[in-house]
Amino acid sequence: MNQRNNEKFIVFVATLGSVGLILENMLMGWEFWVPPVVLIGTVYLWVIHLSERIDERIRRGFYFAFASLLLFYHSVHKTSFFDIALSAILVMTIYSLLNSVYMMHAVLLEFFALLFIHFINLPGGEALSYDRLTVSRILLHIAIVLLIYYFCVRSIGDRLDDEEENRIKDERIARNDSSMEDFLTNISHELRTPVNVVNGMSDLLIKKGVGYEADSIKSAGVRLAWQIEDIQDYTECKRNKVFLEEDNYMSTSLINDVVTSFRSNENAQGLELVVDLDPRVPAMLKGDIKKLHKIFRHLLENAVKFTKAGGIYVRLFTEKMDYGVNLSIEMTDTGIGMEKKALQVLTEGMYQENKKRNRSSGGIGLGLYIVYGFAHSMGGFVKIESEKRNGTMIRVTVPQKVVDETPCLTLADSFEGVVLFHVKPDKYKVPKLRDFYRGMASNLASGVHVPLYAAETVYEVERLKEKMNVTHIFMGEEEYEENRGYFEELAKEDIVVAVSAGADLKISENSRVCLMPKPLYAYPVIKILNEGRYEQETDDHEKKERPSFHGIRSLVVDDEPMNLIVATSLFRDYGMLVDTAGSGREAIRKCRDNAYDLVFMDHMMPEMDGVEAMKQIHSQSEELNQELPVIALTANAVSGAREMFIREGFEGFIAKPINRSDFERVVQRVLQGKGVEA
Repeated sequence: MNQRNNEKFIVFVATLGSVGLILENMLMGWEFWVPPVVLIGTVYLWVIHLSERIDERIRRGFYFAFASLLLFYHSVHKTSFFDIALSAILVMTIYSLLNSVYMMHAVLLEFFALLFIHFINLPGGEALSYDRLTVSRILLHIAIVLLIYYFCVRSIGDRLDDEEENRIKDERIARNDSSMEDFLTNISHELRTPVNVVNGMSDLLIKKGVGYEADSIKSAGVRLAWQIEDIQDYTECKRNKVFLEEDNYMSTSLINDVVTSFRSNENAQGLELVVDLDPRVPAMLKGDIKKLHKIFRHLLENAVKFTKAGGIYVRLFTEKMDYGVNLSIEMTDTGIGMEKKALQVLTEGMYQENKKRNRSSGGIGLGLYIVYGFAHSMGGFVKIESEKRNGTMIRVTVPQKVVDETPCLTLADSFEGVVLFHVKPDKYKVPKLRDFYRGMASNLASGVHVPLYAAETVYEVERLKEKMNVTHIFMGEEEYEENRGYFEELAKEDIVVAVSAGADLKISENSRVCLMPKPLYAYPVIKILNEGRYEQETDDHEKKERPSFHGIRSLVVDDEPMNLIVATSLFRDYGMLVDTAGSGREAIRKCRDNAYDLVFMDHMMPEMDGVEAMKQIHSQSEELNQELPVIALTANAVSGAREMFIREGFEGFIAKPINRSDFERVVQRVLQGKGVEA
């Protein structure tokens, strides 16, 4: 029991003792005024215990004093002489839970004092006859009390020693945790720095068109960067020290992340991805978007890793709550599945379904543990359903705040007509895929309230077209290829024909058929329903013109020359005028002698680190009555690093390897008001 429960137990036993003493007092005809006093003391005992307003030591002292008085009053009477030892043992044993040796001394002293009182003056009646039996009983009682006293004192000493050892151990663990944080920071910096160079230089080679080898280098660099992050995330989840960074985000960006990741995943060849986005999901939410992206990435990678045939079904939906919504991310695959025993050990970390050295799947086995850790840190939960050789379903549900309640996908008010979904039922070797597509189509139709009908054959298409005002027909590549001429003729009418196909499908230049690049998901469908055949760029709803930072004078500070080359090349793509500095002192000097709009500062540098350099640059700028924002551009990207840098005084934070979207977002926010839109 912990100390709070110990106190509750002691108060409860003291209450039972008080009730027993009051009853004995009434039966034996002892002093009439004692029961009310005992009752008042018992009530006060509970009051100070429940209120916890009195200091712990004083509170425990009162508990002991009350028990000592009860012991004295009960034992001082002649009829209780042979109960003194039993009562003293009870008090001594119970109050040893408070780990106070002085209480044991006090009870032992009270025991001998009571014996002495009985020896010199028994209250009323005849004196004890000290025959052999009486003397032997008294000596036995004394021996037992001394023995119990010894064991209580020793057990208290052992517990205090254990507490001291635990305290020292906790301090050592805390020191080790602090050292681990420093180690993670250093190892993150040391590993991310060369990875940043590899990724940046491969970007430069790709721009020059040197060949597919540069793309392979970039892919390997990105994968290595993710694995470094995974190790950090796993460590933070294991230590239950996950920091959340809440920002506003568009809910559709999560789906775009899934689609982009799937297209770039080489292991996804031959697999179908079906994305079911509930149109009623609020357009803008608030939460840790970076961790949600990582959850999606781990779930998708895991599904692809263990799925050899069929595909993956992704659902994103919300449930309204008082605090906002519960956002649910559900990933279902047609893969190898897991046994019940495997499901039970998933949360232990570093679990891999296939641990053979010649296994075909990659990964370091941290993904699902990180998913659990992130979900729990955000106040959510994870549910897994799986059967061996029958696929796996993983649903992650996390609470999110709502910023904009507008549905993320809406159908234009002017829409009129009927939509046909033309898919052959026998085309899929894995039957679950058919269910995936039907589920996505029906959920989308009900979400935007559009009439949707399934047409499995061309005959049914023609029959429904004659009976209804069919305005749109959606189909797969096989259905289109099988009756290409028929659908090309339909497309020349007022019917929009949309085909979800891979990059290999070619159509004539004058064709009016709309192509929707796989994987099929809600946004391009809604875009076609709203804009018809005149829609453009159904592929990626996140495509937008790259922001321009033309004329912005920036200083990049880093002690690694290759990092300066990478950053300079990237920033110049946005029209920036870039200068560089190899140390904090050089940066301070250049900021004094030149006019800059922005400084990008590395963290760990010899002689003077980035934090100290930033503070001196800020102080120098204030003296010159200028504003010069400094953004941390660092490989120190452990969880919570962003808050640390902002707290130190940086205006922004960008992690290495540099992510273009992060770079654009941070720079736009920092330079807002200087001719750059946020």
